[in-house]
Amino acid sequence: MENLLADDLDHILQHSEDLWSEMRGERVFITGGTGFVGSWLLEGLLWANRRLNLDIRCTVLTRDAEGFKQRRAHLASDPALTLLEGSAANFHFPGGTFPLVVHAATERPFTADAEHPYSTFLFDIGATARILEFAGRAGVRRMLFTSSGAVYGRQPAAMSHIPEDYAGAPAASDVHSAYAQAKRASEFLCASAARARGFGIAIARLFAFVGPYLPLDAHYAAGNFLRDILAGGPVRIAGDGTPYRSYLYAADLSIWLWTMLLRAPSGVPFNVGSEDAVSIAALARRVLSATSAASEIHIATTPVSGRAPERYVPDVARAGLQLGLRQWIPLDEAIRRTYRWHLRQRIAEAVFA
Repeated sequence: MENLLADDLDHILQHSEDLWSEMRGERVFITGGTGFVGSWLLEGLLWANRRLNLDIRCTVLTRDAEGFKQRRAHLASDPALTLLEGSAANFHFPGGTFPLVVHAATERPFTADAEHPYSTFLFDIGATARILEFAGRAGVRRMLFTSSGAVYGRQPAAMSHIPEDYAGAPAASDVHSAYAQAKRASEFLCASAARARGFGIAIARLFAFVGPYLPLDAHYAAGNFLRDILAGGPVRIAGDGTPYRSYLYAADLSIWLWTMLLRAPSGVPFNVGSEDAVSIAALARRVLSATSAASEIHIATTPVSGRAPERYVPDVARAGLQLGLRQWIPLDEAIRRTYRWHLRQRIAEAVFA
């Protein structure tokens, strides 16, 4: 079966080839390897492993091994990959050493209730603590933790791009900030464990992305708009369309994260995303243009006059200056590639059904 991501994977290799020799013959342990971010980490790793004969071995922790085999058969069947079934918070440690560890698993946010009054908070930091315990026992040399731009709290309206040294944070009493609070606490746990045990920790604060594997039925505007177009339209915007976001393409994301694992200074957080700010309404128009769709755009509410639009846009100068990273694939091309992949995926699934 044709690899529908071959061009993207060659792009990853083109901009990361000098990294992989440092991983030759290594064992890598990854949590969250079956989600959007994790799938792209595996795509880049396994492609480089085959093309460059690196003899890397990768163990991926997953709650649902059979489901992953069905969704990502070409990854699950790679002889370099071993699936370990379990939760990041309580998995059984595999034997041997793992010099490289990636903790990309995260708990999905859910509304607190009487049974789980802290929402995702304790689950998420419990998982981080468990991974750090494993890393200490497994002889880790370098570890990557995928945090989130949510750790900054609400971005000030006057701040166009939020830098890593911004001291903002979600309010301690904000009961809706469990995910953000957990990421902040997990960063602290990672930095503390790395210092105490003498390994390097790379902290990646992720913002928003677009690309193959992005869910079309979750709370991701780009994915939702593509879903609407694939369904024949119209494109629906749930709010007023004024919030600003930015979107890094998934293949670039893979390059950034592997680079950070190996090259980022220990304990120094790096924003991961695009600086190309675009409103949600403008994103909908660009999705229509990039896909040549004739759909209408329906905006649910009218903007409030005089209210500054919400922003969630990173400053990524640190990644550029210290690690040589940038956005290689612009947004319009990223949208086209994502849309094209979904179309080809549907055709492939129909042929092989």
